[in-house]
Amino acid sequence: MTHADFLKAPFPDPVEMPDLDLHGPDRFFNRELSWLGFNWRVLEEAENPRVPLLERLRFLSISASNLDEFYTVRVAGLRELAQAGNITPAADGLTPAQQLVRINTDARNLMAAQQRVLADLRREMDAQGIRVLTRDELTEADRAHLSERFLDGVFPVLSPLAIDPAHPFPFIANLGYCLALELEGPKTRKSLQALLPIPAQIDRFLSLPASDDAQRFVLLEDVLLLHIDKLFPGYRVRDHFGFRVLRDSDLEVEEEAEDLVREFEVALKRRRRGEVVRLTISSGAPEALRRIVMSELHVREDEVIELDGMIGVADMKELVLDTRPDLLWPTFTPRVPERVQDHDGDMFAAIRQKDMLLHHPYETFDMVVRFLNQAALDPNVVAIKQTLYRTSRNSPIVDALCEAAEDGKSVTALVELKARFDEAANIRQSRRLERSGAHVVYGFLDWKTHAKMSIVVRREGDRLVTYSHFGTGNYHPITAKIYTDLSLFTCDAPLGRDASKVFNYLSGYANPEGLENLSISPHTLKSSLIEMIEKEAEHARAGKPAQVWAKLNSLIEPDMIDALYAASQAGVKIDLVIRGICGLRPGVKGLSENIRVKSIVGRFLEHSRIACFGNGHGLPHRRARVFISSADWMGRNLNRRVETLVEIMNDTVKAQIVSQIMAANLADTAQSWVMGADGHFVREKVPEGVFAFNCHRFFMENPSLSGRGSAGAKDVPKLTHTDDG
Repeated sequence: MTHADFLKAPFPDPVEMPDLDLHGPDRFFNRELSWLGFNWRVLEEAENPRVPLLERLRFLSISASNLDEFYTVRVAGLRELAQAGNITPAADGLTPAQQLVRINTDARNLMAAQQRVLADLRREMDAQGIRVLTRDELTEADRAHLSERFLDGVFPVLSPLAIDPAHPFPFIANLGYCLALELEGPKTRKSLQALLPIPAQIDRFLSLPASDDAQRFVLLEDVLLLHIDKLFPGYRVRDHFGFRVLRDSDLEVEEEAEDLVREFEVALKRRRRGEVVRLTISSGAPEALRRIVMSELHVREDEVIELDGMIGVADMKELVLDTRPDLLWPTFTPRVPERVQDHDGDMFAAIRQKDMLLHHPYETFDMVVRFLNQAALDPNVVAIKQTLYRTSRNSPIVDALCEAAEDGKSVTALVELKARFDEAANIRQSRRLERSGAHVVYGFLDWKTHAKMSIVVRREGDRLVTYSHFGTGNYHPITAKIYTDLSLFTCDAPLGRDASKVFNYLSGYANPEGLENLSISPHTLKSSLIEMIEKEAEHARAGKPAQVWAKLNSLIEPDMIDALYAASQAGVKIDLVIRGICGLRPGVKGLSENIRVKSIVGRFLEHSRIACFGNGHGLPHRRARVFISSADWMGRNLNRRVETLVEIMNDTVKAQIVSQIMAANLADTAQSWVMGADGHFVREKVPEGVFAFNCHRFFMENPSLSGRGSAGAKDVPKLTHTDDG
């Protein structure tokens, strides 16, 4: 039996760590190094032979884009602290400067590994008829084809830039990629130094005519180098190198901003001009030109990463080709819940029957859109209230809200302007909503509103009924196809009252009182969780079954970790599914011997947040207390954001979460990495031909319990699925 099967395997023997100070910072693992560990797991999926070839390429691309964002936000923040002389240690005891040293070492190793994985994947792609050619491999016919494409589709967008006293070094935006050129004149042999920014508006890979049934591509920068004579007539390239810039992308907003929207527009422009935090250059750069670029961008040697390979690996996503379904995951079509079909698509009738929890992407996110579309068109609906943290560019959610407002319904939209990297999109959406007649509010200046809620107030007979939706993920139809999240639909009156109080709090700042089945941060959510963990410890001390199951993206908040440690020492059995960052050290004797941690990395991105407490009965049990949440257990979520923790009261939904969703995650062995006391995760190798339970496959093959027409709490499906063979 594999140790990754937390549902059946016994807890392993605890590890003795005599050098670990169980009462000091050593009891925590560093947040930034834990995040890098997660990104190593993403990269290792690019090497997993069970994953189709182009999906492995996608994992490689994701690991590269993840690392870019990590530098522009987390590393940028630490760099700023270190430069200011801040020596305040993190929870694990490392100062900003010490963290930067360790990050630099690990990130350089990660980038080198990305190049190695890319080389391996390129060889496999070549064998499958997907080829990226170098300049030397191009035929005369290829060069003629590219010459035409260059003049028609590339040349008009280019801006070649000389570097001399009359042409100062230009501004290179975040993620900007350039060729630095040392050119030689035709007669005087006088050198010219120049930059050629590679336009982000054009695909990085240009296709060539197929040959021998192979799909062939060439990198855009290679096409540019072939046509330097069109950009600098009479000059030839003496030397060149490519470089890519990452800038500080965190926002600063004035505390007393009178117009929050205008202030964010100004801040977005400041972000574009943030300091350079990493400069990646191709190997073999001429020293003089290299020094000029470093000096003009104000970067130190330790902020330069020299790569022997492709710069900007994230762009490999362009070669995840829809035309090669044989190299992709088999097509999966999300289900429409049986319950909704039983009611001919009427969401309100389906919700009136009983609470319904949908598990995305296995059940289609279109049901959330349908809920709001039907509300917009329903003459009996009088009011809609909605939080918007991240949405798609052409959001059907915003479409529905605008239509409802234009129809005369009372529509209130809480738009979070501080949703990182979506600020500009959210400003556009807020203005569109205002034009339609909706009330748009922006919540709090100091706290992000990360809660995912909507309510629809409907007149039914002589009373008003509140239909509520609580989610663990964003109202974003695109990401909902790859993120696993939960959507609770209910017309439960107490939850409707709770949601209405929270919306009033967001728009009027009046602290909500008397919440019945809902806790919110930064007020009661953290204390509620700690209280329930402590109650499990009391049950353990009283000799009763005591158990905690939790599923999160990140666990780093020190008070939460210490509460779990204390519960473990009291005898509570704690199983945690933490996808990304984990600052808790599991399995340490005298500290956490009753805690196990696993991470699931697979076809879908695990994103739902769940907490289950045995309540004196162990797990699973119908009298357990079960919650879904928008919040990870991090300082920002619990102390500086508005988040929700929703208690599940319906027996069928509770059974679905505990005995279907959580049980499948705990039982997974195909995609699970088990965390060791040293903070590192290990995936056990499943021998060839041995069945490995895959929770994603299980969810694709088994509909959500509460979405089935007549299903009850006793109808939980057996944890199995078809095998790949």
